[in-house]
Amino acid sequence: MAENELEIRKAVKERYAGLATSQTSSCCDSSFQLVTIGEQIPMEASAVNAGCGSPLELVTLKEGDVVIDLGSGGGIDIFRASQLIGKKGRAIGIDATPEMVWRARDTAKKYGDKYTNAEFRLGEIEHLPVESSSVDYIISNCVINLSPDKAQVFRECFRVLKPKGVFAVADVTLQHEIPDNARKDMDSWSACITGALTDSEYRTLLENAGFQDISIKHVSTTNIGEYPFPYYSSHIRATKKS
Repeated sequence: MAENELEIRKAVKERYAGLATSQTSSCCDSSFQLVTIGEQIPMEASAVNAGCGSPLELVTLKEGDVVIDLGSGGGIDIFRASQLIGKKGRAIGIDATPEMVWRARDTAKKYGDKYTNAEFRLGEIEHLPVESSSVDYIISNCVINLSPDKAQVFRECFRVLKPKGVFAVADVTLQHEIPDNARKDMDSWSACITGALTDSEYRTLLENAGFQDISIKHVSTTNIGEYPFPYYSSHIRATKKS
């Protein structure tokens, strides 16, 4: 593993371990509001919501579906999804930060039988602890930009999806490439900004992984930081055709 990759993973885990034990509500500098879906979700999950959009707005879950959430954090989107897929479905959250997984599991346990179709697994999104061709939908909320190996993330997503499976995420994207010195800022990387792909890079990597019907829609835009550059909260959707 490259030294820079180790630095990125360390910075990200430190930030989100802290978020898991605090009441901070977001990593992303965004005013994007969650779309109301299903019943009210546990306050313990919404207290550590770190997102930039509403990936569940991009899919139509039905009874019996299997959905995984990359970087599920406190579990807000998994708890929401679990209400839509019924007892025969499965909602699986995957997160690389143990504190987040522990917190989400504790939250689910507090509610008894309400979330028996939800589970939370410890794992990196580049190496998903999920069987191949077993998932109907992959969602994620402002997490893929944190990965140091996004091409591997997309390959893993393609692997675990069933034929006709859907990749539907909220993520930060850039319109243009940013300076190398900005890319080396670990605070900004772990804050969901300088690890982001450009729109064209995102599309190319998804295509290289085998995805089709790719769409990227900007839902908000702003500028930040010592290296001011435009970035977007975006909704990205793609399908696995084979």
